[in-house]
Amino acid sequence: MTSAPQTDLYVRVDRAAAAAGLEIYGALHPGHQPVKGLRDGTLVLLGTGAAFWPLFTAGPEHQDGRPDPIDRWSERVVGGMACALGARAYYPFGGPPYQPFVDWALASGRSFTSPSQMLVHDRVGLLISLRGALHFNQKFDIPPPPLAESPCHSCPTRPCLSACPAGALSESERYDLVACHDHLATAAGSACMTGGCLARLACPLSRGAGRDPAQTAHHMRYFHHP
Repeated sequence: MTSAPQTDLYVRVDRAAAAAGLEIYGALHPGHQPVKGLRDGTLVLLGTGAAFWPLFTAGPEHQDGRPDPIDRWSERVVGGMACALGARAYYPFGGPPYQPFVDWALASGRSFTSPSQMLVHDRVGLLISLRGALHFNQKFDIPPPPLAESPCHSCPTRPCLSACPAGALSESERYDLVACHDHLATAAGSACMTGGCLARLACPLSRGAGRDPAQTAHHMRYFHHP
């Protein structure tokens, strides 16, 4: 297997992602960190950044009125990056079967299982929004994860558990999807529908996402009225 320096491919991916309103959410070498579906090379995970929403809303997918605009945008943009950089693109939608993005995110060392059982990211908290991944046949240098352990270990108040007005999240029980949807269907649920999931927003790290409220509201509409 050939090896390329970090200053080559990794930086090129980082720059291409930034130009598209995306950022690198993590990277790993499947040959060193066994994961589902891949055996070697380098995998780079891509998610939305603070500049994503204005770029997306200016694109044709947002304006054509057809279903699943963000997924179609992701296929076009991440697929274009894959072609330009010599990688294969994977997406967290389009199944079943679905690609094992949760397994990949956890293996990258930059995402963890929060007390609420949702994924939490070391920079964007519970507002993690993966849009695709690039798999390169070659192995190249990637930076080490910035945290040695989950940020939740040093979070004494765990607001992700207490902020949910429907009481749908618990450390000892599974996510109560029915209670969540029941709450969103009421007038009291309008705060979550327009401003975003209060539990996700309560995570201190979620402030790092720079999320546009319109983007959060879009995701809530798709979640509650798929």
